[in-house]
Amino acid sequence: MKENNKFIHDNFLLKSTYAEELYHDFAKKMPIIDYHNHLSPQQLAEDKIFDNITELWINGDHYKWRAMRTLGIDEKYITGNATDAEKFQKWAYTVPYTMRNPLYHWTHMELSRYFGSDDLLSPSNADTVYNETSEKLNTTGYSCQNLISKMNVEVLCTTEDPTDTLVHHQRLSKGDFKTKVSTAFRPDKVLQISNGTYNTYIDELEQASDVSIVSYDDLCQALKKRIVFFHENGCRLCDHGLSFVPAEDFTEREVKSIFEKKRNGRKINALEASKFQSALLLFLAENYHEQGWVQQFHLGALRNNNSRMYSLLGPDTGWDSIGDYPQGQSLSKFLNTLDSNDKLTKTIIYNLNPADNELMATMIGNFNDGSVKGKVQWGSGWWFLDQKEGMVNQLNVLSNMGLLSCFIGMLTDSRSFLSFPRHEYFRRILCNLLGEDIKKGELPNDMAWIGKLVQDICYTNAKGYFDL
Repeated sequence: MKENNKFIHDNFLLKSTYAEELYHDFAKKMPIIDYHNHLSPQQLAEDKIFDNITELWINGDHYKWRAMRTLGIDEKYITGNATDAEKFQKWAYTVPYTMRNPLYHWTHMELSRYFGSDDLLSPSNADTVYNETSEKLNTTGYSCQNLISKMNVEVLCTTEDPTDTLVHHQRLSKGDFKTKVSTAFRPDKVLQISNGTYNTYIDELEQASDVSIVSYDDLCQALKKRIVFFHENGCRLCDHGLSFVPAEDFTEREVKSIFEKKRNGRKINALEASKFQSALLLFLAENYHEQGWVQQFHLGALRNNNSRMYSLLGPDTGWDSIGDYPQGQSLSKFLNTLDSNDKLTKTIIYNLNPADNELMATMIGNFNDGSVKGKVQWGSGWWFLDQKEGMVNQLNVLSNMGLLSCFIGMLTDSRSFLSFPRHEYFRRILCNLLGEDIKKGELPNDMAWIGKLVQDICYTNAKGYFDL
């Protein structure tokens, strides 16, 4: 029975007494380790207070933007020059139409958990919700750091380019914010040698590293210096957003020639780009191993599909989709090359195409060599798979083909300071899945042991994996 007829009630998504016990007695109280997100370290360091809920909740959220566009809402009310109040009205109009999309659940969980608002958002109450939430946001209790603290976040890890000064992380490390904030090294741009702006980026890397980058050896020296700099500033993770892992055969002479050719302003072909990327990714991975970092690979996105809108709005504005790239052979070759040289560090692999689920679940088993518990992980469902069915499918496939008990659990992968209830969402889904198995007699009614397994997945495994 729903408490007070709330939609987001205490037992939301929990369909058995076993699920309720697992969530309330074991999962709910565990702190959050959010080891991958795109939050702004500057806003965290400055402890920014947002003017209103649109600024915090809608601006920059391409999940919401895609839904609004699909409903036929003009871009003026999405990324355009409409007022924040008008944009919120359009989002409130959209919400009832998002039923069965995870946005419907996330919206109401976030309003409930941060603002105590349990009414269903719609045009009829949009003004009231906008005014009440914005009034709360204009207090120190709702600053960026306090929003994080409300969700019991023990650790969070943002994502920065190698050229970043990390000045905001340095400020956070000297402050009194109780949540540990770290960074992940994200060198995507240095691999994108086919880009027309590549040399401009390398010039920026020169400035950041204080290394004149003329040759491929210079590039490697500069990157090594930045890795050491990140490490000295508390970084213990890296991340790569790739369509697929490049694993082309190459010679050192070829790679040096390709980079020199690019620095001299000449065009390179697709094969040359692939050889360069394959070599440089191996170099980076070997350095991650040397530092003892965890490396992450987000694979499978087909980005910037709508060239007209991309030219108007730029990247990360809602024009990406799932790609159908071949993944297995090149991923195996890359991991095997590192493993053969004893240079494979802890690795997390995320896939965006659900057709690759079984591939990923079995691939990680090839390189879990007994040296570290869960050394190679298949990461949680992300982006288009960051929803109830996507999570259930990932948990089921991992259970069938690996060890769910070694899984390091959920992360937000978000730019929003209101996205941390996604950890609660995951935990409820996990507890319900296990509770249903107990109910059906497919797992024993051993709540102490299964409760410990839940706590491991929600918190303890990640704490050990990242040496926190």
